[in-house]
Amino acid sequence: MSRLIMLFFIILLGSLSTSSRGEILALINYESKPADSLKSLKLSGQQQREEGIAVMNVDPDSDAFGQILMEIPLPPDLVAHHIFYDKTMSKAYITALGRGNELRVMNLKEFPYRLKVINVDNCKVGEDVVFSDDNSKWYLTCMGSDTVYVGDVKSDKVLAELKTPKPYPHGIAINNDIDRILVTSTVSPDMTKAGDHISVFEASTNKTLGAIKVSNKETPAGEAPVEVLFVPNSDPVVAYVTNMQGGTLWTLTWNKQTQDFDAAEAFDFASEEAAMPLEIYFSDDAKTMYVTTAKPGKVHVFDIADKVTEPKLVKTYSTAEGAHHIAFTKDGKLGFVQNSLLNLPGMSDGEITVVDMENHLVTHRIDTFKENGFNPNCIVLLPEWNHLAGH
Repeated sequence: MSRLIMLFFIILLGSLSTSSRGEILALINYESKPADSLKSLKLSGQQQREEGIAVMNVDPDSDAFGQILMEIPLPPDLVAHHIFYDKTMSKAYITALGRGNELRVMNLKEFPYRLKVINVDNCKVGEDVVFSDDNSKWYLTCMGSDTVYVGDVKSDKVLAELKTPKPYPHGIAINNDIDRILVTSTVSPDMTKAGDHISVFEASTNKTLGAIKVSNKETPAGEAPVEVLFVPNSDPVVAYVTNMQGGTLWTLTWNKQTQDFDAAEAFDFASEEAAMPLEIYFSDDAKTMYVTTAKPGKVHVFDIADKVTEPKLVKTYSTAEGAHHIAFTKDGKLGFVQNSLLNLPGMSDGEITVVDMENHLVTHRIDTFKENGFNPNCIVLLPEWNHLAGH
């Protein structure tokens, strides 16, 4: 290795291992924008499809704000989708829509970062990953093969393959206290069909227990529940569900007597002129909930302190088309919204929006990816700065 390359790695390693220089570093996977978007941005030249993972400085107080510090190339046909941390934030798992049978994992305790491929042979369209409460197992949803894979976090070996009672599994949540796994039935990979149920498993045995409808309409209702997340430490146990195509927010409340969930609609985003609700997050004290809507691109702040199943809308503010994931700082003061959903028209701006979460104000915008013809697909902060926000 030349002295110049060695010097680069020494400088970069120091940059990634300390926050004393006013840095907040994010891990972002990205892909090329479609040709029509490139034309609208008036970008020309070579337009071969590219994918990668970038480490970016997103600290608005830094001189290097919006700069990419390092990149890891990915196969151009991978269609890397989400990034998920295990509960210790020592590993990052990257799912893929294109090569769904390849789940990538990155050890964040070793630098330079390297990707290891976990083969999940029959998985098609890999979507979400969730971890057991003790962080011993991971669960991967495969929307194109109606399966959930169970793996060992320590060895990353596949332990089991579960068939979902309802098709198109996407979002997944686990609560070991009540011994339940919930899996959304979202859309077919070509997005021509949509589900309206939540599949239920017994966590200790992987036994299928049936499904819960999250729609007031006749089946097929086409609601497309996309994400599900348990409210931390709620009593009774409550999970929230975002209906992507239905434009609603639902609650699933654990009924101790029936040992099942009671489903109810909790909010309709049409009242906020918003559609395509996606991600859900919670504050440390679980009194505040944040939900993103991709169309036209908003963040909604709910108060759930008084009654966890009756969210009160506090604030709605715009970010950019395709509002999707939010990365939170450990103190909860800043949020970084990634605005892009599957390269879909009208929902893939490509901006990363910086938000003052205490005052619910947009303060800065990062167009680094957008200006170079890329869409960020997911954002998390590196573990030193990242807040799991209920995940």
